[in-house]
Amino acid sequence: MYRQFVLSFLACCCLPIFLLATIERAPAQDEPGGNDSKAIERVLHTQQVAWNRHDLEGFMAGYWRSPELTFFSGAKEQNGWQATMDRYLATYASPGHEMGTLEFSGLRIEVLGQQAAFVRGEWKLTMSDGKKPHGLFTLVFRKFPEGWKIVHDHTSAE
Repeated sequence: MYRQFVLSFLACCCLPIFLLATIERAPAQDEPGGNDSKAIERVLHTQQVAWNRHDLEGFMAGYWRSPELTFFSGAKEQNGWQATMDRYLATYASPGHEMGTLEFSGLRIEVLGQQAAFVRGEWKLTMSDGKKPHGLFTLVFRKFPEGWKIVHDHTSAE
């Protein structure tokens, strides 16, 4: 219990500060509009397209497929890619639920270095019954040999 609290605290509070303080500033080509920002934007666009065709596996391809992935939402923490996938399946793809149509907006991508980025934005779902759940998200991306992946997601809903 104590270990989980410490890990949660470090991931939520200290990771962004650590990244900002220790990662070397990226070269000018990676400034907003640079190649890395565009690559991260493509990851998010690919996720949006996959979601809207009800392809959760395709949507989850934007996340780091690791037990170390962290996902915070609704005062709950999921640890690992599979736990995050299971949460999405239970919340949006189980009987009586629907995925709706996803839209990301207000993206602010800050490349922190050659291998890390911080992303903020808004999400909105449009459901068949006319409801439009929405909220904010903050993401930490890390660059792997296969490309940029989300390693931490903190999503809130209104």
